[in-house]
Amino acid sequence: MMEMVRVTFLKIGFLGVSNLIEALLDERASRRGLSVRVVSTGCKMDVEEAIDAAKLAASIPSDLYVVVSPNAALPGPREARRLLKETGKPIIVVSDEPTKKIAEELGEEGFGYILIYADSMIGARREFLDPVEMALFNSDVLKVLAITGVLRLVHMELDRVIRQIEAGEQPELPRMRITKERALEMSGLNNPYAYAKAMASFEMARRVAALSTEGCFKVKERERYIPIVAAAHELMRWAAMLADEAREMEKANDTVTRIVHFRDGSLRRKKKLYEKYEALTDL
Repeated sequence: MMEMVRVTFLKIGFLGVSNLIEALLDERASRRGLSVRVVSTGCKMDVEEAIDAAKLAASIPSDLYVVVSPNAALPGPREARRLLKETGKPIIVVSDEPTKKIAEELGEEGFGYILIYADSMIGARREFLDPVEMALFNSDVLKVLAITGVLRLVHMELDRVIRQIEAGEQPELPRMRITKERALEMSGLNNPYAYAKAMASFEMARRVAALSTEGCFKVKERERYIPIVAAAHELMRWAAMLADEAREMEKANDTVTRIVHFRDGSLRRKKKLYEKYEALTDL
């Protein structure tokens, strides 16, 4: 009988990847050897909320914890990691580019990490950000992360660790910074122009963080910060559109790479819509 691996996701605040990260591991709800639970603080990231959620996550029998948050150096995510570490279970931190300043510290403390450089901060100014704008921004981020290879790289790394746990091995936790080159290696894009469009999309999305940070934390005059955060969202929108163009080029050539989970958790791939899946041999 297949050994069940239990994975608990603790989400503190929101990144683009937060929205679907657990679904990446079982996209058709058919995987037999995997059990997933999710605990979230919603959009809040303060210490009290993070600790309460971490206590709840720690109470769930788990073989692996994945902590997803913006800027994992902040007090809330830091305290949550400290509490989860007491379980003795492996922990992987999934976060954004600002976390790179504590990457070495995370490694020294025994945490794995996946830092996504294109998962940029939202323009969280009251005058601009309503629930609809928030949803639109996150949908654009998801499209960029999906098409440029980021989401595939994330699930491949999590799958690798899950397989090691399933085999009774001590898992080798990822220590990874997802730059454009690292992401695009996993994108499966074949057309060189599609590849270039996706690279441009990734870099546009990465630039959004600088604009959002400027508009949310550096500029105090509302007449200045409102157009700055609006510009950040316009840039992410165009990044998503460029990524979509890359995907459409691959579809037109019938060269879209698909890598799927089978019931036993194994991964198989195909590149043409009507061909059959084959086992992965080079990933």
